[in-house]
Amino acid sequence: MTFQGHHTFAVQKGLTLGFILFVISEVFFFITIFWAFFHSSLAPTVELGAHWPPAGIEPLNPWEIPLLNTVILLSSGATVTYAHHSLIQGNRSSAITGTFITIILAIIFTLLQGVEYTVSSFTLSDGTFGSCFYFGTGFHGLHVIIGTAFLVVGT
Repeated sequence: MTFQGHHTFAVQKGLTLGFILFVISEVFFFITIFWAFFHSSLAPTVELGAHWPPAGIEPLNPWEIPLLNTVILLSSGATVTYAHHSLIQGNRSSAITGTFITIILAIIFTLLQGVEYTVSSFTLSDGTFGSCFYFGTGFHGLHVIIGTAFLVVGT
């Protein structure tokens, strides 16, 4: 229920708690993905050939596209924070500029992730390494795509 566009305190409290629980669930979701990868890489079992990455898999060079995507991702965090602070200060043009730059960076990130998928020498079906890589990066990419859609619709 709203009064002059404002929720009651009980509704605000429920929305805040719901958002906090959502963020916590997302954090744990990604922790499990990273844990699966780290567990397999730190103690590779006999089924994995007691070797990480498994034989026949050429991992991506972390100093190329993955590093560039990390820089783009961190930069988009800075630009969306700039947009948020501009919005709070009532500076509409800076808020729109920051949001626009964030959207452009998210699109570049998504395109580079697609390039990363096409140049990788392994697939989703290449055992634990492939499934951990594509599951983790795929869900992260999905989060970026959904966030980009929210920014585009909300702008």
